[in-house]
Amino acid sequence: MAAHALLSASGAHRWLHCSPSVRLEEEIEDTTSPYAMEGTFMHELSELYLHHHLGHIQKAAFNKNLKQMHKSQFYSEEIKTAVDEYVAAVLERINEARSRCKDPLILIEERLDYSPWVRDGFGTGDVVIVTDDVLEVIDLKGGKGVAVSAVGNPQARLYALGAINTFGVLYDIKVVRMTIIQPRLDNISTDEMEVKDLIKWSEEVVRPRAEAAFKGEGDFKPGEHCRFCKVKATCRARHDENMRLACMDFKEPALLTDEEITEVLLQVQEFKKWATDVESYAFEKARCGKTWPGMKLVEGRATRKYISEKEVAEKLLNAGYPEERIYCKSLLSLTKLEKELGKKEFSQIIGDLIKKPPGKLRLVPEDDKRPAVKSSAEIDFEKQFIKE
Repeated sequence: MAAHALLSASGAHRWLHCSPSVRLEEEIEDTTSPYAMEGTFMHELSELYLHHHLGHIQKAAFNKNLKQMHKSQFYSEEIKTAVDEYVAAVLERINEARSRCKDPLILIEERLDYSPWVRDGFGTGDVVIVTDDVLEVIDLKGGKGVAVSAVGNPQARLYALGAINTFGVLYDIKVVRMTIIQPRLDNISTDEMEVKDLIKWSEEVVRPRAEAAFKGEGDFKPGEHCRFCKVKATCRARHDENMRLACMDFKEPALLTDEEITEVLLQVQEFKKWATDVESYAFEKARCGKTWPGMKLVEGRATRKYISEKEVAEKLLNAGYPEERIYCKSLLSLTKLEKELGKKEFSQIIGDLIKKPPGKLRLVPEDDKRPAVKSSAEIDFEKQFIKE
């Protein structure tokens, strides 16, 4: 059995929208980024803590394994804090389940088989909690870039399907809860639906699209789901869609209709991402020896650096220069200082000296989850109204 399912739950957002991309990706070698390895480490550390809290391992074994994990390059106070927050959130849900059910089934890192709907489909649920009528699957997200919502999340739904496939015959489950915990963004999101609705979604949406994806059939459909696709830089469909935008007959903005301007705004971010992906792909290939017609590799502007700051300082001090002329002392950045002190100490000691100004205004699509803010014109009108 393969280590990863061809139609993985983590890639469901993509293959549900762009079914032929799955087979196209098979031609590309798998690579592992430091971010992925850090995420794997967070899952392993979280698993160890949960097993310890649930009494699955003895304290001596826990301490031994924890000591080994402390030696990892990915271990830091920030990771430890994030794991603590995740574990606390999971234990809260376990206790809530125990208040409703005398003996809930609690599983950590459980293999979940959703192959009745997706050929050879399986994944791993970080935490599965099964009570008499409610089943909850919990997924840890270690990223700190983009907040992930559980609402309508196909990965979480496939995990829930896998759990229903395994435990549905043993428990009279009526409702499934799908929870995503992203501690480094203080993001906890839960979606809930009845089992019958989940099954309906799997039959009407998942099964036909999964079958097409397995066969490599269907149409290529570029979109936001291209983000983690292995062929995003060289995909013909993505190229054509972005070139369509680039080739629009642009005039002065005042001569464009509102609809035309909106079309550009909705697509320009995707266009920028596509261009960056192509540029990165071409650069890496060139760095490995490929020659692109009309292009060449050159050295960028070089920046001078000290060979050894310690030796530079010693020579200047020996030459009679005072410290205040060669050193510039300043506080660490907020992020570095918080990492150095830990979130709790940071908040207790200097929390009242930290301010967070409003974020920079951005124009985004209506389906963005952030609340709309008032425009400057609306604010000016309100001020005038109050004054009058």
